[in-house]
Amino acid sequence: MSFAVRYSAAARDDLVRLYDFLLDRATTVEDIDLAEQALGAITGAVERLSQSPFIHRKAGDDAFLRELLIPFGRSGYVALFEIDSASTVTILAVRHQLEDDYH
Repeated sequence: MSFAVRYSAAARDDLVRLYDFLLDRATTVEDIDLAEQALGAITGAVERLSQSPFIHRKAGDDAFLRELLIPFGRSGYVALFEIDSASTVTILAVRHQLEDDYH
């Protein structure tokens, strides 16, 4: 079974915010490449949710609300997602692992 993966508006805003943060700190071409690589790591991991969303850790008491850990560099990112139905997963938010919480 394969799930369709979609992004909420808030999650899309998070991707832009995280990408812009890396670009704002960029001082070299390599730093810009790093921003592209980070975005690629996030979107690549999210795409793999279509195969097995239930293997990821629960985010609270709701069995359908889960978190995807995305390694990148010395830390990484966390995507909060909800399994909406037998065919759809929605990414609700994305944050850097060093952030306190989702925005």
